[in-house]
Amino acid sequence: MAFSTAYGRGDRISWVSIKSFSLQVLTGRWFMMFSSFMIMSMSGASYMFGLYSREIKSALGYDQSTLDLLSFFKDLGSSIGIHAGLINEVTPPWFSLFMGGVLNFFGYFMIWLIVTRKIPQPRVWHMCLYIFLGSNSHCSTNTGALVTSVKNFPGIRGIVLGILSGYQGLSAAIITQVYYALYGNDSKSLILLMAWLPTATAFVLLPVIQNHRSIQQPNDTKAFYRFLYLSLVLAGFLMIVIIVQNCFTFSQSEYNFTTTVMLLLLILPLAVVIVEEHRIWKNKQENINREDGQMLLANYPNMATENPYQDKSSLAPHTEQIVQENVSCWENILSPPERGEDYTILQAIFSIDMVILLLASICSLGSNLTMVNNVSQIGTSLGYPAHTIIIFVSLTAIWNYLGNIIQGVVSEYIITKFKVPRPFILTSLLLISCAGHLLIAFNVPNGLYVASIVIGFCFGANWPLLYSILSELFGLKHYSTLYNVGAITSPIGSYLFNVRVAGYLYDREARRQMEAMGQKIIPGEELKCNGDECYKLTFIIMTIVCLFGALLSLILVFRTTQFYRSDLYKKFNEARTDETETTVCYNRIGLSSAN
Repeated sequence: MAFSTAYGRGDRISWVSIKSFSLQVLTGRWFMMFSSFMIMSMSGASYMFGLYSREIKSALGYDQSTLDLLSFFKDLGSSIGIHAGLINEVTPPWFSLFMGGVLNFFGYFMIWLIVTRKIPQPRVWHMCLYIFLGSNSHCSTNTGALVTSVKNFPGIRGIVLGILSGYQGLSAAIITQVYYALYGNDSKSLILLMAWLPTATAFVLLPVIQNHRSIQQPNDTKAFYRFLYLSLVLAGFLMIVIIVQNCFTFSQSEYNFTTTVMLLLLILPLAVVIVEEHRIWKNKQENINREDGQMLLANYPNMATENPYQDKSSLAPHTEQIVQENVSCWENILSPPERGEDYTILQAIFSIDMVILLLASICSLGSNLTMVNNVSQIGTSLGYPAHTIIIFVSLTAIWNYLGNIIQGVVSEYIITKFKVPRPFILTSLLLISCAGHLLIAFNVPNGLYVASIVIGFCFGANWPLLYSILSELFGLKHYSTLYNVGAITSPIGSYLFNVRVAGYLYDREARRQMEAMGQKIIPGEELKCNGDECYKLTFIIMTIVCLFGALLSLILVFRTTQFYRSDLYKKFNEARTDETETTVCYNRIGLSSAN
């Protein structure tokens, strides 16, 4: 009866109303947000390199330097997304998702064919190309989902970025559980799963990802906290499952059961979507069913028929046009607007704030990626049992998620409550990372477990932090491009510290050990290094790098202190207030006419 009175007239259910409500749910910004969660939860294949890198190394006979070269191209692909940002500037979000799905399938499917020897072994640069394309696909899918979400909820972008990045951080653990349920323990099939699962998810949900009205509503923050709580339940469940799976031997049916529960928890945020859309629908019906509705419609005909998610700019010509001087984009590069206003792409790139932010992020992301990409070899060289490698990868994934979530929520609270500059959080993360690097450098007993947690947390927290700072300092007009400019810090850091430092020092120590044992070094044979010295110098260097990055970020803190003391989201709150006052005015007119 409750449903019938709300959605129909009389005692029978109006199926037309049910259909209309269902259409509103599917086309609303809340279901768009849920769909973005699903896309991000399947877009973390680049974080799983530690799980299948050993298969590539053994199947193709690569040494550690070559494997780290592949790792670099993987990081390069997952971060070179400027083209995706520029394309997203002029095309609808679904096109970015479609392009990402095609690249993902082609890249990882080719790697699977090579590792399973279904096609001849290619040259190294072919493998670099395939892994580049596979990981580069996530730039397109993430740009389509994440940038669209931020533009739909600009007033709480820190929380939005935190939760979305959190789901991406959990994606490695989520895909791993699906892999166990479908393929057992065949690690080569993991590459096949990485080829088709993210692609299928993107293709199914691409019609839903679209831009809606960007006016913040009073209930938005509460709804996102509900999303946050549900994602924490999912993360907690995955953590428990991972621990239990590594303590006991699971049968295929048990893997199927845990994966089913995980998928149910994954789609549970859909309940929040329905509740929020029901609230919007109910308010809309109350306005339509007022006794003075006819008079209200006569005076304000657009009120009852307006789609709450339709962009007003598509209904009529622009009511306001900003007249700008005809100035070349090259002439105003060094004359940017105030912080927080919409920069042009070139103004942002050549800004001193941008240069400092990117250099500090290179230090943070590059040093942390060195640990993430080499966790398998680190564990083996330090004498950890082989089955613990999955624990390290899963711990990194879980704490990657928690870093995203905690940073998004905590930093949003800190800057709004205490007006602390957001770059100060970056300084803190760089200092915390030093502890994780030192645990590995000096091989503290069981230190790799703690290091996986520390580095995973800092690595995860860095991404939404970087993206939030970019949107706050340089505006949202060209955010899809600037978002991908920020992402380029990851491959630069990976190449400098992972390939040129970690890979080189590992192979040098491995050759020294083999020569000391009188073993002959055969070109193309896998080099194995054992002992503390394999990564000791590498992670001492990573500690120094993080300290240097912390110093750079402090400079940005001092430069932006005055900016963060202002009201960052004032214009979005004013827009919300204007719309609320207009609605109240309409309601009062209706009430007065009824009296």
